[in-house]
Amino acid sequence: MFMDAVISKLREHGIQPSAQRVAVGRFMLMTDSHPSADQVWARVKRHLPTVSRATVYNTLNLFVEKGLLQQLALSEGRVVFDPKLDPHHHLIDSETGDIHDVPWDAVEIRGEPTVEGFDVDSFQVVMKGHRPSD
Repeated sequence: MFMDAVISKLREHGIQPSAQRVAVGRFMLMTDSHPSADQVWARVKRHLPTVSRATVYNTLNLFVEKGLLQQLALSEGRVVFDPKLDPHHHLIDSETGDIHDVPWDAVEIRGEPTVEGFDVDSFQVVMKGHRPSD
């Protein structure tokens, strides 16, 4: 994503663009991966060596708050960020740990999920699996 497009996207979401925010946005808004905050920091640091870990964490949290990203805890102790906001599911490769998007319609769900004592606001299916060996 070009710098102007990132700046426009940030402004559309009420975020004042700074060099650090634009750098995080350039990576996060064009990635197909589901990076952790530390992975984002490592990537952004290559292009902006002075960026601090705290700045990246704060920027990611701001992007989540403003609706640019989703923050997901797909497995215990692992929080990742997802730029894909439309409804979809996830598959975690049990061999590599890679997270793959699964189209919403690829999983058949019968009826709306219900949990006694709760109103379910949203849901997604998280699957684990591996590629079959030949």
